[in-house]
Amino acid sequence: MGLAGAVRGKAHRTTTPDEGAARPADGVRRDFSASSPNQLWVADLTYVPTWSGFVYVAFIGDAFSRFICGWQTSRSLRSDLALDALEMAIWQRSGELEGLIHHRDRDSQYLSIRYAERLAEAGVNISVGARDDSYDNALAETIIGLYKTELIRRRGPWKGIDDVEYATLEWLDWFNHRRLLEPNGNVPPLPEDVQRHVGTLLADYLRSRE
Repeated sequence: MGLAGAVRGKAHRTTTPDEGAARPADGVRRDFSASSPNQLWVADLTYVPTWSGFVYVAFIGDAFSRFICGWQTSRSLRSDLALDALEMAIWQRSGELEGLIHHRDRDSQYLSIRYAERLAEAGVNISVGARDDSYDNALAETIIGLYKTELIRRRGPWKGIDDVEYATLEWLDWFNHRRLLEPNGNVPPLPEDVQRHVGTLLADYLRSRE
């Protein structure tokens, strides 16, 4: 039928770790399982080549359902890129962050004082990968790999940040609400309240067919 799976390419490092900065402990130790929403968030950023220069994109995903709850694009790798994505995630999950672990790698954007202070203000526990390789933040790397494979490489070349930002918004809407994910039992990430509602409707329907 002419169908073929998308092939993911080799990941590239966007920044180098800040070896001089003090780092929190690794509270995840490469175990990205979560039994409930807002138990573990993973964060990372990537870059997109465009005709007008690089565009950088930051993501924050919930390990429970892979729901992407925060994101941001920028023309530069200033620390506000990661911070703006964090603010979006906190706003989306406001009041539900008790006991949450925020895990990321050792890039300087995530080790900035402002970023750490915002996490502390929200009552979020901080975790940073200990070994500085892709396995330290494997779940976030997987989300970015899907983003690059399913959107960026398929629809490029890109003109500039506006094109990337709008296309990323479209992809996120599809990813969060319609993309089937095997770890989720082949259902989309969805906000958890919607997911529970859909599950209830499905259970009611199956009972009515018995």
